[in-house]
Amino acid sequence: MRSVEEHQRVVAGLIQAHPPVQLPIAETLGLALAEDIVAPLSLPGFDNSAMDGYAVYADDVATATDETPVLLPVAEDIPAGRTDALTLKPGTAHRIMTGAPLPAGATAVVPVEATDGATDTVAIRRPARGGQHLRRAGEDVTAGTTVLRAGTVLTPAALGLAAALGLGALTVHRRQRVLVMSTGTELVAPGTPLLPGQIYESNAVMLAAAVVDAGGEVVASTMTGDDVDAFRETLNRHAGGADLIITTGGVSAGAYEVVKDTLGAAPAATSGTGAAPAATSGTGAAPAATSGRGGEVEFVKVAMQPGMPQGAGRVGGTPIITLPGNPVSALVSFEVFVRPALRAAMGFPRPDRPRRTAVLIEDLTSPHGKRQFRRGVYDADRGEVTSYGPPASHHLRWLASANCLLEIGEDVAEVTAGSQVRIWDLS
Repeated sequence: MRSVEEHQRVVAGLIQAHPPVQLPIAETLGLALAEDIVAPLSLPGFDNSAMDGYAVYADDVATATDETPVLLPVAEDIPAGRTDALTLKPGTAHRIMTGAPLPAGATAVVPVEATDGATDTVAIRRPARGGQHLRRAGEDVTAGTTVLRAGTVLTPAALGLAAALGLGALTVHRRQRVLVMSTGTELVAPGTPLLPGQIYESNAVMLAAAVVDAGGEVVASTMTGDDVDAFRETLNRHAGGADLIITTGGVSAGAYEVVKDTLGAAPAATSGTGAAPAATSGTGAAPAATSGRGGEVEFVKVAMQPGMPQGAGRVGGTPIITLPGNPVSALVSFEVFVRPALRAAMGFPRPDRPRRTAVLIEDLTSPHGKRQFRRGVYDADRGEVTSYGPPASHHLRWLASANCLLEIGEDVAEVTAGSQVRIWDLS
């Protein structure tokens, strides 16, 4: 069987980054910057008031008290947005609003609460120290400073900074566009009455949400039955706009494995002495045949539980990752193989889930020769973890409530309480 690390490398090699693009700033939330942002101007761009009040010479109001206020004529009214240059003369005041440009000569702003609020002659009842309630030009950002580095994930605050610097567009790594396909004749859409033997489709919903949570964009989320022609038609209809295709189901060893039947290896050529052996790749797996859409997909077994049957390759030049159909297997496989590769291709600086060590508070067994990913509950305050729910791959309820994956190595068959174990933080 292929190791987890080897299949991770295969998937990462398929999901490639695209050239950076320039997008309007309103469309870049959550994307990673592709280049540094160097401030084209200073912030603030001019000296301005930090309060609604009166611009004054601090020395003029040094003796002001409630009992003996200083009276100053109000020579100007300065709202935010006034653009003409003003000069404050000693012995006068300018009424000024928050963010309005400070008149030349002013050394302080007296808050309106320390005055009578007059507009002709103002009574100032508190002294002001030099520099009080002033915002100096460039005290936040100096022009020419690198304010955001390439790889920064753009948050609301980062976009606010970019907008304040006058940047209407940013160069970013765009979202990977993903087609999600769920297969199985037993699947029906939610809201449709179930017949005996049918189940509601959940994998496409789940994996589409996982793609969005990872930072990608879902171009379509579809389901098809176990019919090769229907699967191929659906694939051809939606794959054109996708950077990546993810399928779920149809990759095991039984009958009616539609993904494998459509994209898998063709029968080996025969000679007069019988069937010729299939050629092998460096991993020991037979190379996949070309599908009806011009694809090459290799189906393998990976030494892990859940999620042993996997596939990866290209269809019409587009990368395709084929995941198993049991819901826990599908989502764990996405976490282990697809999510980190997808995020790395979008330039995110930390594509992997945080990994931690924790103290296991129970005894566990694990299948020797396979890496096991158990659902877990991690107590960060205590640094402890416990497994959560049965290990079988159809128990989705427990994964929905877990906050971590508990990873047990393939060479480990038993883990005792008190052992240090590795977890993947899903919170």
